[in-house]
This record gives sequence, structure tokens and C-alpha cells, in this order.
Amino acid sequence: MEDIKETPEKPSNGSLAAKIGAVVATLVLAAVCVAAGWILNDMWPKTDHAAADKAKLAAMSGALATVSATNAEMRVYNLPERFVAHAEAVQEVDLLPQVDGYIREIKFKEGDIVSAGQLLYVIDDERYQAVVNQRQADLEAAEAESRRAKRYYERMQSADSRGITQLERDNAEASAEKAEAAVMQAKANLVVAQYDLKKTTVLAPISGQIGKSAAHVGDYVAPSKGSLAKIVQIDPIRVSFPLTDRAYVQWRQAQKRGEAPDMRLRLILPDGSEYDREGKWDFDDNQMSLETASIMMRLSFPNPERFLVPNSYVTLLADFVNPPSYPSIPQQAVFDLPGGGQGVWVLRADSTVEQRPVVTKEAYAGWTPVVEGLSEGERVVISGVSKLGPGVKVLEVEPTGNDDIVEGYKAPISD
Repeated sequence: MEDIKETPEKPSNGSLAAKIGAVVATLVLAAVCVAAGWILNDMWPKTDHAAADKAKLAAMSGALATVSATNAEMRVYNLPERFVAHAEAVQEVDLLPQVDGYIREIKFKEGDIVSAGQLLYVIDDERYQAVVNQRQADLEAAEAESRRAKRYYERMQSADSRGITQLERDNAEASAEKAEAAVMQAKANLVVAQYDLKKTTVLAPISGQIGKSAAHVGDYVAPSKGSLAKIVQIDPIRVSFPLTDRAYVQWRQAQKRGEAPDMRLRLILPDGSEYDREGKWDFDDNQMSLETASIMMRLSFPNPERFLVPNSYVTLLADFVNPPSYPSIPQQAVFDLPGGGQGVWVLRADSTVEQRPVVTKEAYAGWTPVVEGLSEGERVVISGVSKLGPGVKVLEVEPTGNDDIVEGYKAPISD
């Protein structure tokens, strides 16, 4: 029997294509699975502790608004009032010569501190000394004539009435009286001459700082020619500032009630430094300014180092020696009321809030003092006020890490 050899069957084009398609399908399926894994990985919820805490808080509070609150604390309030003030001399004197003549000597240095009674100028006195000598001679002559007239009158008085007439006696008496009057006139003329001689020396009438001299040795001076120099008293020195008519009346009313507090009066110098001496009350002016409706108040400050110069401007700080205390709250707890004024949200014991109007003073050191409407220890809302209304029940939470009175404080956000 003839052997029959089987030849291997060649694959057809159709089966090869099917195998390639299966491989491709497998690769595509793998790629789809990988992509799906990536997508599912991104979509799968991750553990977020902050969100979990927030969700937990929301579950606890339900529809309640979350707020932060703090207690009203009694705090000392001593915010200084500031006034623009200027320094002025308590006394200032223009040295006017009271006699005319040539300057012979100047006994001071310009800018010196001089004392009352100190010799400053010497005016040539020869002419005035001569007048004094003449008036002295006139007085002596008048006194001699007076003595002669008195003796004659005395003789007439003692003489026999039969030897003289009454007219002679009257004439003798008149002569004696006239001679006495001449003596008095001579004495007065001598006093005037001595006064003029005395005024040839110009003395300092007050203590203070003397300025530039307008006359020099050899200059001719006279009362009509103006002042020789000016002396300004600088220690103590006066500081003046304007007070409005309303504030002045309030101050006077407080004095009448015996409630005017003791004030501490300090100065800020033009360079911004604080003057190291305190002032005391001097006096207030006797009339208001028509232009500004204010009255000038005057204080006295010691000025031994001459830091305060007359006519210079300074800042006056006035606060209390014994400052008052008020229930005080952080500034952000106070808001403006729609109808005017200011208010706060007060947190009650039953976790509801009350809107309460208050009267406050200007904020000081991050705290607002409440004069009326709030008591010490009451809790006021400092954040989370956007959803509040009268009687709304709230959930109190701790404030953020930034303390409520620290600069840059940010209130916690409530959902």
C-alpha cells in the first residue's frame, strides 16, 4: 500500500486575524482597568479630619449659629485728651530808657539769664548830676530864706502892739509861709533831678532771659527811640490751649458739683519726645473767642532747662491722676445700630442672644469702655454675628488662635 504523507495544514488568514484581535482586546481591557483604577482612586473619599470635625460640629449644632464670646472686664480707662497748645512767657518786659543820653556801658551779654535788679545799661550822667547839684543848692537857699522869714515873723509877734500895725504882722506871716512853700518846691525839684539821675542806670525789672540789645556803647538813646532790649521770663513758663464753650461749661458744672477730677498735665515737645515735668493749673481767660467759640486755658510748667520756648507749639496731654474703671469689651464686639448709636450682642445663660444698646467711650489699648448698658461679667459676642437676631439660640465655640485683642485678629467663620 502506498504510504500517504500528510502535509501540515496552513493557517488561514481568518484565524490569524482572530488571534491578533484577541491580543489587542486584552491590552485594551488592561488599559481600561488601569484608567478606571486611577479614576476610582481620585473619586474615593479620603480621610479629612478638619472636614470630619466640621461635619461633627454641624451635626451637633443643627441649625444653630456658632459664635465666640468673652466677658466684660473692669478696666482702668485713662485715655489722654490731646490739645494743640503753645508756650508763652508769664512776663516779658521791653526795657525803655526813661532819660535821654549816650550809652556809656553795657553790663550784660546778649542771651544771658538776668536777675531782677541787675544793672544792665549805664547812660552818661554828668548832665543829670549837675542838675541834682543845682536843685540841692536851690533847696539850701530856700531853707535859708525860710529861716529868715520865720525869725522876722516871730519878732513881729513878740513886738509891742502899739509899735507895729496889724498889716505888718500879716505881711510877716505871709512872707514866712511863702518861704516855707519855696522850700517844699525846692525839695520837689531835687527829687525829680535825683530820679532822672537814678534812671541813667537801667536795671532789670524782672528775672529772665534778655535778648538782643538794640543799642550799643556810644549810641544816643531816648524814650521816643524805642526799647533797648527785651527780657522774657522763661521759668516758670505758661502753656495755653483753647477749650470749647461746651467743654468749659461742663467743667464748671463738675466743679460746682464737686466732681471735677484731678488731672495729670503733660507735654509732647516739637521733636515728639515727652517733657519730663508735669504742669499745674494757672487760670482761665475771662472771655470767649467770637471766632472759635473757645476760651483760653493756661497752665504753668517749670522750665529750668529752657526746653519750652515762648511762642513755640506743643501737644498737651491731659488724663486723670486717679482714673476711673468701666466694664470693657474688645473693640470688635461693638457695632453701629441702624437708628444711630452703638450696640452689642449679649449672650444669655440659655444660649440666646440679646441686642443691647450701649454708651461707650473712645477705644483705648484695644478695649472699648462701656459707660451705660453693660455690667461687669456679662458675656458679649465677639464673632459670628452675621446670622444673629434677637432671641436667636446659638452655639458658643472657642475663638480662633488669634486672641481677640491681638492686632490682626480674624473672627472665626460660621456656616
